[in-house]
Amino acid sequence: MGSITGKVALITGASSGIGEATAKKLASAGAIVAIAARRADRLQAIKEEIENEGG
Repeated sequence: MGSITGKVALITGASSGIGEATAKKLASAGAIVAIAARRADRLQAIKEEIENEGG
């Protein structure tokens, strides 16, 4: 598998489950992630978590 560093990924349903896990995994692999979901409070928490991990 090639490097995804710097690639952009849009993750819908990122506030929980597979969407959340995918966003975190891609961010940790170097991708730039844009997250979207209905629960803004959960998105903010996930965004902060990703940023704190260096994503």
